[in-house]
Amino acid sequence: VTIAAFLILHLGCLGIFFVNYNITALIVFLVTFSMRTFALTAGYHRYFAHKSFQTSRVFQFILALVGTWASQKGPLWWSGHHRYHHIHSDKPTDIHSPKNGILQSHFLWVFYDKNDDVDPKFTKDWQKFPEIVWIDKYCHLSFAIYIIVLFGLGTTISHFFSSLGTSGLAFVFWGVILSTVVLYHTTFCVNSICHIFGKKDFQTGDDSRNNWFIALLTFGEGWYNNHHKFAYSVRNNIKPYQIDLTYMILVTLKKLGIVWSFK
Repeated sequence: VTIAAFLILHLGCLGIFFVNYNITALIVFLVTFSMRTFALTAGYHRYFAHKSFQTSRVFQFILALVGTWASQKGPLWWSGHHRYHHIHSDKPTDIHSPKNGILQSHFLWVFYDKNDDVDPKFTKDWQKFPEIVWIDKYCHLSFAIYIIVLFGLGTTISHFFSSLGTSGLAFVFWGVILSTVVLYHTTFCVNSICHIFGKKDFQTGDDSRNNWFIALLTFGEGWYNNHHKFAYSVRNNIKPYQIDLTYMILVTLKKLGIVWSFK
């Protein structure tokens, strides 16, 4: 994602005022936001970065594919940088520590040329899967196809179910642009807010915090101090009141035989 594309997406959010706002629009937003949040939290993060559970090669690819629709680059780039972060967390070499500025940690680090790639040594365990390497390389194309498919879906629904009051553009503005921008910032808050504000239950050698509000927005990723203490655990919640929606969904998928071998 370039700075220009990032800014255009943000400005594009204004488009919701020029298309229908109704229950259909809200459902489109919630569904697209939720499915891509889960692809990032369960897929990019807990699976590709930490291998906290196992799954089939097919579902592995589905997690990677849907993750690319979040416009946060590919699974190798994302997980590789996250593995680097755990090694260097809040040290001078941490590329997204709030110690270098909250905006730097929140999103500016993404736009530095030196961060366009990730050292292959951090993702060598995934290089044996050509389909994962492929989807990582063509992540932007995947996102473009996602936009086209949503536009086509919205147009089709509008034609056959006109009473729903939607359109192809409504699907794009609510299901791509607005939901992507919101997803950017909920994800980015884990790097910024969760290293500044919240409760520190464990000494982890860094500034990671548990933040209940960010945890709700990110399906459990806000229990970040817990995560930095038990990085390879499939669950981020420890106490009963700590809601981890990602883990709850994974438990359901485990019962269905889609995932297994939780750490």
